[in-house]
Amino acid sequence: MSLVPELPDKSAMRRHRSIEFRKFLDTIDDAVPPDLDIHLVLDNYGTHKTPTIHRWLAKRPRYHLHYTPTSASWINQVERWFAALTEKQLRRSAYRSTRELELAIQRYLEIANKHAKPFKWTKTTDQILAAVARFCKRIHDSGH
Repeated sequence: MSLVPELPDKSAMRRHRSIEFRKFLDTIDDAVPPDLDIHLVLDNYGTHKTPTIHRWLAKRPRYHLHYTPTSASWINQVERWFAALTEKQLRRSAYRSTRELELAIQRYLEIANKHAKPFKWTKTTDQILAAVARFCKRIHDSGH
């Protein structure tokens, strides 16, 4: 099963208000079989927390929202996914219109969905903290 639902061509929305987020949720709701739970990883943008969205979610208990910590967005898996999109599809490309950019992103989604694999941490907490400690020592001892 795909990790990212196939969204209709009009899924790239130019505005990011709760109205557009609600339409996005409706699209997911229509695309995912009703017997499956839906987990969404979101940033802390206010659009995701309006009364309209709260009411919509209250009627759909299969939705589980997971918010990324505001101060830790640089380390979350979602950011890594967007980095992969940039590296594999967008970097070193020129798009003459927003529509061309949207089509390139849709092409990437189609390919990624055919070979979908979940992101997972490959290092232990101790390995990550040791790397941070080495970095801190290196910049502290740099003489700047």
